[in-house]
Amino acid sequence: MTNGIITAALAGFGTGLSLIVAIGAQNAFVLRQGARRHAVLAVVAICAVSDAVLIALGVAGVGAFVTAWPAALTAVGIAGGGFLVCYGVLAARRLLRPTPGAALETEGAAAASRRRAVLTCLAMTWLNPHVYLDTVLLLGSLAADRGELRWAFGIGAGLASLTWFGTLGYGARLLSGVLARPAAWRVLDGFVAATMVTMGGMLLAGA
Repeated sequence: MTNGIITAALAGFGTGLSLIVAIGAQNAFVLRQGARRHAVLAVVAICAVSDAVLIALGVAGVGAFVTAWPAALTAVGIAGGGFLVCYGVLAARRLLRPTPGAALETEGAAAASRRRAVLTCLAMTWLNPHVYLDTVLLLGSLAADRGELRWAFGIGAGLASLTWFGTLGYGARLLSGVLARPAAWRVLDGFVAATMVTMGGMLLAGA
């Protein structure tokens, strides 16, 4: 029985990691926050805990309820798509009109700025219908195939999320030396802008 639990957990970890690692708006945001060393713990915690909650809902069988209400996912897609496009435009603005000294802004932040980062992360996580499809529906369905071991599978997937976002958020600090140059920040903002606008456009087109 123990071997079965470990096998199910490892399967959940591998499956969860394969879904989370793909480049997307959430990962791009966590990368930027990590590189700035700004509200990293809060951002990583929001991403990991949100995934854990959604995975638990999927394992518990809420995926069937979500499937029965496709209009809800459409509404989330429209709101999330609009939000991502707006965020991408702001990143593009930073790219075209960089703020003097912004490249060195890697320590500390005002309370208002931290609050803005938290709210942005919450919106980017909960207004993205792909998150529901990956966690509640897909991982929930795969967990159901494990029968009594479905919760072990779900725990493994949740640990994959925590591992990835922790690595991405805190590992980005290794780039601080490179990002001390304004040109490097412009490249990162260009990447963020392209990712956000593309993902937002895809959500709006599919809504």
